[in-house]
Amino acid sequence: MKHELTLYCEKNKLSELRTFLDRVLNASQLSDINKNQLILAVEEVCANLIIHSHDCNPRDFIKLKVNQLDQSIIFEIMDSGEAFNMTEYNEPDLKEVIKKRRKGGLGIKLVRKIMDTIEFESSENQNICRLIKQLKSK
Repeated sequence: MKHELTLYCEKNKLSELRTFLDRVLNASQLSDINKNQLILAVEEVCANLIIHSHDCNPRDFIKLKVNQLDQSIIFEIMDSGEAFNMTEYNEPDLKEVIKKRRKGGLGIKLVRKIMDTIEFESSENQNICRLIKQLKSK
């Protein structure tokens, strides 16, 4: 089953994203913990796009497509902002982050832990971040 959401690039729209994902994922057989982990991962990617690629410009938007298959859930996040390829991102050293008491910088690490596959495509006017979670066989 496919679901789509257009999300304008304002931080206050993230609650709309969480509500949408909660509704979509309620139809799956995921545990509450797994469902909340997926929501957290998708929200992290979208928040990074809204803040860093679009500078919270309310005229910009990102599109989210959720495709639930028998063995996986695929989240496609599309935008036309500044490209950021999270698959090439070098994570900061956790000890250094703690030592410097730096806020942020660990979201991509979290997304990588939660998702099974992360793909990134970029063309002249569109970026696609694909997050894939494999579902356990029944």
